[in-house]
Amino acid sequence: MTVEQTFWDLFPDGQINVLIVKGIDNRVQEEDKEYFSGLLTQGKEAAKEFLTEEPFSQNEVIEEWREAFRKFKTKKGARSSIEALLKRAHQDREFSPINPLVDLYNSVSLTYAVPCGGEDIQSIQGGLCLGKAEGGETFRPLGAEEDAPALPEEICYLDDAGAVCRCLNWREAQRTMLTEETTDAVLVMESINEEQAKRADEAMEELKKRVDEYFHTDSQKSVLVPSAPSCELG
Repeated sequence: MTVEQTFWDLFPDGQINVLIVKGIDNRVQEEDKEYFSGLLTQGKEAAKEFLTEEPFSQNEVIEEWREAFRKFKTKKGARSSIEALLKRAHQDREFSPINPLVDLYNSVSLTYAVPCGGEDIQSIQGGLCLGKAEGGETFRPLGAEEDAPALPEEICYLDDAGAVCRCLNWREAQRTMLTEETTDAVLVMESINEEQAKRADEAMEELKKRVDEYFHTDSQKSVLVPSAPSCELG
């Protein structure tokens, strides 16, 4: 995976934390649903520490990511993935388990208020990069039946077949989404300033711990910064 210079040009203090997970069984186990529901509930309650202001938009995490999204071309209404999670926490809505990997990263994302996402490595074509789209890269979002191509200069995760995730972690492609059949995955956390990066480092350490304990694996962490902008997925 490579973070292109176009990302660093916009966010010189940005950082991408990466976790590579291999050889897992991501199928939903009925006996574990209570465990994941508990993690998500704990994450929701922890998230409220970042939601001390009214209205919702005045909270620091929300303000920072909305400002970040104003720095590049976005589809109208696009918001950081962490805003979507925090909004649900703010409304005290229930989080239902999806599948183990997604539940683990969502619970950590909530706890530390950092955007997090994941892709199925086996579904990625060629390399994975984060940078500005040329525009027109094919992209079919979750739940959609029609293509919704990337916009010119939109910050996206891209592979040889098109866009993998648009507007950073705003919208996920069906093609590379994490499913119960996923065995190999790349999980990412995004930060755009020093304070966020510190939280992301702590969050990724916690995510690695939870992933390794649940799947009995030894996942591999990397931190991508301007001086070291890439890591191996294989």
